[in-house]
Amino acid sequence: MRKLKLLCGSLCLALFGLPAFAADPVPKPDAKPAAATPKDSGKDQEKRVETRHRITLGGQTFDYTAVAGTITLRDDEQKPTAAIFHITYTRDSAKDPATRPVVFSFNGGPGASSVWMHLGLLGPQRIVLAEDGSARPPPYRLVTNEFSLLDVADLVFIDPVSTGFSRAAEPKEAGKFYGLKEDARAVAEFIRLYLTRNQRWASPKFLIGESYGTTRAAELSGELSRRHKLNLNGIILVSTVLNFQTLDFANGNDLPYLLYLPSYTATAWFHQRLAADLQALPLTNVVAQARQFVETNYALGLFRGAALEAGERRQLVAQLARFTGLPAEYVERADLRLALGRFGRELLAAQHRVVGRFDSRYTGYVRDRLAGGPEHDPSFEAVAGAFASAFNQYIRTDLKFESDLPYEILASVGPWNWGEVNGYANVAETLADAMTRNPFLKVEVCCGYYDLATPFFATEYTFNHLGVDPELLANVTMDYYTAGHMMYLNQADLKKQKADLSRFIRNASTSAQ
Repeated sequence: MRKLKLLCGSLCLALFGLPAFAADPVPKPDAKPAAATPKDSGKDQEKRVETRHRITLGGQTFDYTAVAGTITLRDDEQKPTAAIFHITYTRDSAKDPATRPVVFSFNGGPGASSVWMHLGLLGPQRIVLAEDGSARPPPYRLVTNEFSLLDVADLVFIDPVSTGFSRAAEPKEAGKFYGLKEDARAVAEFIRLYLTRNQRWASPKFLIGESYGTTRAAELSGELSRRHKLNLNGIILVSTVLNFQTLDFANGNDLPYLLYLPSYTATAWFHQRLAADLQALPLTNVVAQARQFVETNYALGLFRGAALEAGERRQLVAQLARFTGLPAEYVERADLRLALGRFGRELLAAQHRVVGRFDSRYTGYVRDRLAGGPEHDPSFEAVAGAFASAFNQYIRTDLKFESDLPYEILASVGPWNWGEVNGYANVAETLADAMTRNPFLKVEVCCGYYDLATPFFATEYTFNHLGVDPELLANVTMDYYTAGHMMYLNQADLKKQKADLSRFIRNASTSAQ
């Protein structure tokens, strides 16, 4: 099976100014010592540190409690198998936990910790980055996140085994957690334990995953229902991949060449590489034309293959060049099939620059100008160090959690068991089954126009082929953002996403009352 390696959901940034929300001075955290002093491993002991804070969101000031710690997973014989590190934020003034939604958040990879959406989108603190999306020089800092979802729901950030501070009880056994179903079973067990210990089974329950985290969320929708009879109120998918066939550029698989094309067009438009008539149009209009081209001429042309007549092929080459900003001669040599690495390297080749994969608005320098593909992803490099440094400072100074373990923001968790002998992993079937069995399940899908890791058209294709009753498709909402994989790092999109997610959670929670 072809294994598509997705890195964590990560990248996009601040664009436009936002309305000012005054944050009250946060009282010095009142840290409660851990109940035990465990070793830094996945052994039997658990660690828990609680601190108190205050925040102002939307003009409303309230207190909240943060807990950083570990929960131990056990096998059927009650022997510890792993310690799952997590950070939770709960609003202190909530009168009835049964009416207070709880959101479980995780990122992707597989191998990414939860730090990205924690410090970029959902949590009470967020990373400070330049408003145009470019990196800032170190050192890095956090500010009050005036767009945190803490006013709407309690938040639980989960680090799967080997990410963050989470570790297997026995290091040599860590590989037992590395797989589509293995990972989902562990995260589902953590969710069960959290709900049980904190008496939150009666609360509206949501998952939010990014990148591979959307794969995990879809698989969890089945695992939670089958194993624990737990029905969710909603699932939020940020930068989605459910069917890996849509993303894997491989011989005999023409689907990604079609589904990436509108994102190529958006990227070329952003970098001013399209013809003047296309550049004069708004982004959404240009993308709409690219969609139409894919659904008609391009799809038919790739389907016909060598049966294409010479004149038809020339027309197709010209149209591809028009919608990608690449030279027609290059498109011809690529046999009408522009893999991501080729496009990312070729679009700005004359300037000796490469565009980002997570966010194609970013550009990076090129060392080897003859290389066939990108040497690195400038959109990941722009923010990875900022997130790592800011989190390591925050966890110790604000949340008072001490550990000598390295906090793994992006760990190596291979080989990953995709659970398929032939073909591609496809958890869209799992999500479709969960939606069919639980017709109250709502799904929010967040797409970035400049995301070249999980392109929006591939997401649309997946949901258009979900195979559920048409009435259930009304439970799916898609929102679009003018940034990339981590659209929330763009402050204009962060503001919009806060409104979109708040509305989604409130509606999905209210319908359950």
